[in-house]
Amino acid sequence: MMKIKFLLTAILCSVVGFAQSVNDYKAVIVPLKYDFMKTDNQYRMATLSKSNLVKAGFEAFYTNEQLPDGYTDRCQVLYMDVIKDNAFLVTKLSVQFKDCFGQVVYTSEVGRSKEKDYDLAYRESLDNAFKSVQALHYKYSGTPVTVSRTPVATQVPVAATAAATTVTATQVVAVATPSPDLKDPNLLYAQPTESGYQLIDKTPKVVMKLLKTSQPNVYIAIKDNVQGSLILKQDGQWYFESYQNDKLVSEKITVKF
Repeated sequence: MMKIKFLLTAILCSVVGFAQSVNDYKAVIVPLKYDFMKTDNQYRMATLSKSNLVKAGFEAFYTNEQLPDGYTDRCQVLYMDVIKDNAFLVTKLSVQFKDCFGQVVYTSEVGRSKEKDYDLAYRESLDNAFKSVQALHYKYSGTPVTVSRTPVATQVPVAATAAATTVTATQVVAVATPSPDLKDPNLLYAQPTESGYQLIDKTPKVVMKLLKTSQPNVYIAIKDNVQGSLILKQDGQWYFESYQNDKLVSEKITVKF
């Protein structure tokens, strides 16, 4: 009996902890397409997601919407995702809220549906998943969430060939990256992906895609169909470098990771 009481208390504390952390965020950003979907708003999932969020008391915006005044920091909002569990004859969905670094803040209970029609199945399972979200009784606390990360040691090449293709020696150094100015209109926010990051602006719009390399201070970068590299240099700043008309172009990029 004591073990059962302890377990129930732990579960209750966990739920309260999630509710408190969710309350620190001003709104939720809804993607137009989840990983298990083939097209934007397939099965009206984006529309249903936003509708359910509003019912649960959240302010919600699609990723392609212009955010209103007062949303100067992308880390003050949550990013919604829907996870599909591949199950036989049953549609299972759960709702996840992530912060601006892609860390999971809250995961709902699994919503289920035995409907065979996809439209009905996804709607019912999403509605059922949102029952636990509604149970949080969300209300914005008015206290902006503070998110920070400690700079990590990065490997910087010490010597290389003239073609800069083969590293002959490396050393580990700590590159101090200055905190970016959140009011900078050109500030980009890094959102983790499976292969690296995507950098978004304040609209929000994906401006650049980053792919990890063997060097933590160097990413393969794709911007406006131009492929180059995003490099953290000794001055603690990131630079997008690419060749345009056989000329090396280096552009300073302000990023909040």
